Amino acid sequence: MSFSHIPILPLSAARDEATKPRFLADLRDALLNVGFLYLSETGLPAGLVADVVRECRDFFETLSLEEKEAIEMKNEKSFLGWSRVDNETTAHNPDHREQLDLSTPQPIPSPTAPLYHNLLGPNQWPSPTHLPAFRPVFEDYMRRMASISTFFTSLIAEAIGLPATSFDGFFDADQQHKLKIVKYPEVAIPPLGPSATAEEKRNEDIARQGVGPHKDSMLTSYLLQASPQAGLQAQNARGEWVDCPPIDGTLVVAIGQGMEALTDGVCASTTHRVLSPREGEGPRYSVPFFQGVSYDAQFEAMDVPSAVLKLRDEARKGRKDDVEFTFVKGRWGHLGEATLMNRIKSHPDVGERWVGANLGWICRTTIANGNTVSRATGPDPRATGSRSSG
Repeated sequence: MSFSHIPILPLSAARDEATKPRFLADLRDALLNVGFLYLSETGLPAGLVADVVRECRDFFETLSLEEKEAIEMKNEKSFLGWSRVDNETTAHNPDHREQLDLSTPQPIPSPTAPLYHNLLGPNQWPSPTHLPAFRPVFEDYMRRMASISTFFTSLIAEAIGLPATSFDGFFDADQQHKLKIVKYPEVAIPPLGPSATAEEKRNEDIARQGVGPHKDSMLTSYLLQASPQAGLQAQNARGEWVDCPPIDGTLVVAIGQGMEALTDGVCASTTHRVLSPREGEGPRYSVPFFQGVSYDAQFEAMDVPSAVLKLRDEARKGRKDDVEFTFVKGRWGHLGEATLMNRIKSHPDVGERWVGANLGWICRTTIANGNTVSRATGPDPRATGSRSSG
């Protein structure tokens, strides 16, 4: 896990039987020892990628504040919508970024559905009057990314000695996937000198926090770096931050906590962060796509071959990791519960408005499984289907 660079794997090699074995070997090495990789030759049309980049920038740079507030995340219980700068929290500090969270189309949950089903929808789209191409472009992109992520997950299974279909049972028939468009504004932070103390360096990291150190939640995520500004970093086993600069024609793949949990720790979920650009560098834009998994799925580790588990044990020696692992077996009954808690922690204003009294049930569930949070009271939404009106 003490990597010093991020590997680049061409997805086209996995589509050719002559080159697939080498691809799978390289992928297994990346899963065990890095948990991060660049994916090149993805098959995404260059024109579509250019449209995604254009629409992403136009949303942030041309849409009025009034139009953005009309689709603010706190307006809906789905945790989908627009978030203003410094509204999201990671690692106990605000993230200096503006963003819009979207999802593939899903039916609106019924009133008696589990509370975490509220994460399914609805979407909040910007007005087509102002951005007529926005919705069709991103629906097309999400549809194509859903296909790529499903294929890539089957490759992960093969790379660790499992059948290609091993993850199929964790997906719904019409699986939800999510996407963000993100703007990291510049910050007026002068560079530190060579004699800076460790505390000064930590304070600078917090001041430049575009998104703080974290692990992605589910199985896999795919980041389109939509501008030339650097800032994305992954943490190796020694605790060092390794730069992941933008590379044209690639997606940055991060392994999620759900994938690490389901593969019994074989696939590493690596801590990563984004530092905001300094004044004069220009804003950074990015478009991460998050592969979904059924919220009703339960934690069931797979039967990974013993030879691969031995490689896992060797790769994890001396691993330094300061980020709490959310997807611990026994803590939550369903993946949806863990996901909802992650969203509440990131967006407490939305959780307070729409989850309300049901936060007590989440707290009791956490306490019952050996975790320390403040005790509260409230009904179990799995049994009552209750909602907070906000």
